[in-house]
Amino acid sequence: MTLSFLQNYWWLLISLLGALLVMMLFVQGGQSMLFQARSAAHRSIMINSLGSKWELTFTTLVVFGGAFFASFPLFYSTSFGGAYWLWMLILSSFVLQAVSYEYRRKKGNLYGVGTYDIFLFLNGCFGCILLGVAVGTMIWGAEFTVNKSNLLDTAAPVISTWNNPARGLEAIASWRNLLLGFTILFLARVQCAIYMLDTTDGDREFQIMLRKRVLYSGVIFVTLFIILAVVLLISPAYRVDSFGHIDMVPYGYLDNLVALWWAGVAFIAGTVLVLCGIAGILVFKGFRHGSWCTGSGTVLVVMSLFWIIGYNGTAYYPSITDPESSLTIANSSSSLFTLTVMSYVSLAIPFVLAYIIYVWRAMSRKESEQVSY
Repeated sequence: MTLSFLQNYWWLLISLLGALLVMMLFVQGGQSMLFQARSAAHRSIMINSLGSKWELTFTTLVVFGGAFFASFPLFYSTSFGGAYWLWMLILSSFVLQAVSYEYRRKKGNLYGVGTYDIFLFLNGCFGCILLGVAVGTMIWGAEFTVNKSNLLDTAAPVISTWNNPARGLEAIASWRNLLLGFTILFLARVQCAIYMLDTTDGDREFQIMLRKRVLYSGVIFVTLFIILAVVLLISPAYRVDSFGHIDMVPYGYLDNLVALWWAGVAFIAGTVLVLCGIAGILVFKGFRHGSWCTGSGTVLVVMSLFWIIGYNGTAYYPSITDPESSLTIANSSSSLFTLTVMSYVSLAIPFVLAYIIYVWRAMSRKESEQVSY
């Protein structure tokens, strides 16, 4: 196994983990809709349904970050070490979620259930948006420089330098990053409403509320997704040229979508599946498999996004201030030895997926037993 093969292999695994994370954000989407439930009973149904799945989302986030750190450590040190205020906000919102599900119904709760519901709502909204902002910097760039020769400086062996004193908060001011963040938020809301229609047995009023959420959030999501797709495909990309330099390529992501035909097929197939899931719920009242359509479609679309921003010599983390510092899968990966050892470990992934399926079913049984969160 060559270093190039292993780099591409691990980017494929990263894209899969990222896609699974976005699919699992339906939990955050449901939390963002908590206060749209008209009664305490409806809110309890939502909390119990989401409470049996939130740990899988959190675990997927941790595994995604760990895999990125192990396979592409230069990205981890540059982004997490430079834009740490952005990542601290993301992690803080997920800590609020964990605390809320743990203590919401505890005896002696001094803050009241409503306080923890607000925490869940904040995680639902800001968790999705800020994750989208962070991923947006992987498309439209961030302000950093990389100098690997600094490793020889024993006094300050710092490779990456962040060039904005806001330390990642400046990314929130980018309308394109926010566009991606809000697109993820409304996709998560649609997925959660469809998931609950498939798996819960609330009264007629609850079902009507969920269908309205599918309609309203679905219209907003489709509108934002179309705008996002256009903005992405007309955006320039940074790519390694034949001389080893990183240059800006007009319509680079569109070019990648065409050149990497499998990415284009996955993007189109995933989009169709998501739209079919939404349409099936809205048109057919007895349709009970919408979450499978939207979930699998989301995985395909997000994976195709990672492919067009990382493959074909494209810089998956462009530097606005110094294009030559932009990170590619070739210049930011671990060593051949590390990637080789990790690849043998990755053979356990099918067993991990089997465990996730087992845990999902166990949590679903727990949900059916009406365990309160």
